[in-house]
Amino acid sequence: MNRGAIRVLLVEDDLAQADLIRALLDTASDDGDFRIDHTQRLSEAKQRALETDPQVVLLDLNLPDSYGLIGFQELHRVAPWLPVIILTNVKDENEAARAVRLGAQDYLIKREVETALLIRSIRYAIERQRAEEALRESEERYALAVAGANDGLWDWHVTKNVVYFSPRWKAILGFKSREFRDRLEDWFDRVHPEDLDELKSALNEHLIHGVAHFEHEHRVRNKAGQYLWVLCRGLAVRDESGTAYRIAGSLTDISARKRAEAQLRHDAMHDALTRLPNRTLYLDRLDIALRRYHRNKDKQFAVLFFDLDRFKNVNDSLGHSIGDELLLAAAKRLQQFLRPGDTLARLGGDEFAILLNDLEGLADAQQVAERIHELLAREFTIGGHEVYTSASIGIALSASHYQRPEEMLRDADLAMYQAKRSGDVAAEVFDSDMHQSAMAVLKLETDLRRAVERQEFVLHYQPIVSLATERIIGFEALLRWQHPERGLLHPEQFIGAAEETGLIVPICWLGLHEACLQLREWQYRFPTHPPLSVSINISGKLFLQARMAERVLAALTECGLSPECLHLEITESAMLDHREAALAELRALRQAGIELHVDDFGTGYSSLTYLQRFSYDSLKIDRSFVGNVLRTEETNAIVKAIIALGKMLGMNVIAEGVETREQLLWLREAQCPQGQGFWFSEPLDSAAVGSLLWKGARRVN
Repeated sequence: MNRGAIRVLLVEDDLAQADLIRALLDTASDDGDFRIDHTQRLSEAKQRALETDPQVVLLDLNLPDSYGLIGFQELHRVAPWLPVIILTNVKDENEAARAVRLGAQDYLIKREVETALLIRSIRYAIERQRAEEALRESEERYALAVAGANDGLWDWHVTKNVVYFSPRWKAILGFKSREFRDRLEDWFDRVHPEDLDELKSALNEHLIHGVAHFEHEHRVRNKAGQYLWVLCRGLAVRDESGTAYRIAGSLTDISARKRAEAQLRHDAMHDALTRLPNRTLYLDRLDIALRRYHRNKDKQFAVLFFDLDRFKNVNDSLGHSIGDELLLAAAKRLQQFLRPGDTLARLGGDEFAILLNDLEGLADAQQVAERIHELLAREFTIGGHEVYTSASIGIALSASHYQRPEEMLRDADLAMYQAKRSGDVAAEVFDSDMHQSAMAVLKLETDLRRAVERQEFVLHYQPIVSLATERIIGFEALLRWQHPERGLLHPEQFIGAAEETGLIVPICWLGLHEACLQLREWQYRFPTHPPLSVSINISGKLFLQARMAERVLAALTECGLSPECLHLEITESAMLDHREAALAELRALRQAGIELHVDDFGTGYSSLTYLQRFSYDSLKIDRSFVGNVLRTEETNAIVKAIIALGKMLGMNVIAEGVETREQLLWLREAQCPQGQGFWFSEPLDSAAVGSLLWKGARRVN
């Protein structure tokens, strides 16, 4: 305790009594100094209490302007923080007890006061006041915290089985304070039956088994009969032996949090657009069906996988908002058709999957697939537009070898792509051959990536000749893959996979650069007029690359070639896919002098509009027409028409696949300018081409 001077406010109208008090305190030098401020009236005391900040008040109850405990009450009201010791000549135990209840720290009889008693009373009064103030602040903080947390309080005296529920506790359940009895049974009776045993178990774990804290979430029925989610916390008070005899805690309404959690769980398991189950929830339900099937093989089920045909066209032509509306409309149409126990899910984009439970066999799944195909093929009216789509469906039927849901979904996906390739079936059922085929495709794609890294591709060259003179005027560079295990592979064995994976782009660049280097060598060794040229097939994807024309011209410059010596061959399908960006690249190439040829002309959906819009240099007649030119009048007429079209448009024409002298003579008579094929030479490697050119005159026969 601080040994400095204690500030005492003495309120005593009897001067003799005041002097006695001073004398008693003056003799207490060993217990510290006392600084006494004396006043004879209560009114002055109230003012001094506020102005001089005393530490304790010695108050006589008999003053000129007050009498009895009324004077104390007035002073206490003005300065409730000050400890007050009452000094009186009246020995009245009831009055003394009442004074203490009202807030006085002590009640002393003047004639019984001696130094030690007075000093001890003063010091205790100051300490008690400090302790009470600290307790009051602590209680206020606790009360504010509880009010701020909006929690209800409960207190259970275990040994007496007496419980207290605060008004807020009752209000959480919708009751006024008097409407709910303070009985533990009344609480437990309102707990949800599914949660009650767990609640009691959690309480016992804390009370009996000594778990550090009690905390439990459960549902409790409110006054309106609705269940609320609450969080109940508590902490037990234990005796010397560790036995809990009392536990108190709080009750918090967490219904809003539970609703938010439920919404988050729903959002995590459902598609944001269609509100259908998403991939995660679908796989979870599929896993349940798979486990049930392993327990009981009679519980057959199937996975149906499909996407919306031509959905990309809808997005590109009508906009993504119409595309979204189409997805919603398709989902709604299917939901109305499916049974309650089945699951329709949107897996992403325009991909959907259906889980069909409780099937008799494969026929049930096939019937559902046919019905789905019919439903989706019907007209959709969206935003004033008539939209049509369809679906090719893959089916995977439950089987013992499936261990994970992802395996069934994968196989249904493979079956769907098989259905798309078939083109004339609504649905395809997965079989083991599809899996083997998919694994082969996967290995091919993996080998392709490795081949690009290791540059395993080589070029063979087939001469292009003037049909009038049979002299070599150039070569077509034909891509080959020198596979380390399978040997030399032709394009039809890998180009499709290269296109699908996008690897065709780096492969084209490798081939283009190699062909230019090789041509420059031949031009140097075998100078002719005009110089030899090289044609190379390139993918339409190359024209969608940024600064494609600039990169081609840079390759020509690096190899020291004139642009007129490079001819780029594009298929009809690639020509139809030209966009404005691709057309800009084509124009830049033609302006630089590079020739552009339309390969396999007549085999695709030929677009005369594109031939008119963009002036190509050559048309290449596909080998299928050349091979039949002497067999059918229809083919004869088509080839003559292509040659005539080329002449009218000022374009060169090259006939592919010339294999007999009769074909050569017919083409020459039809005035086809150029040709290539086995009649002249098979595709040769660079060394064989060098030998051919070395023999002279550039004639092949």
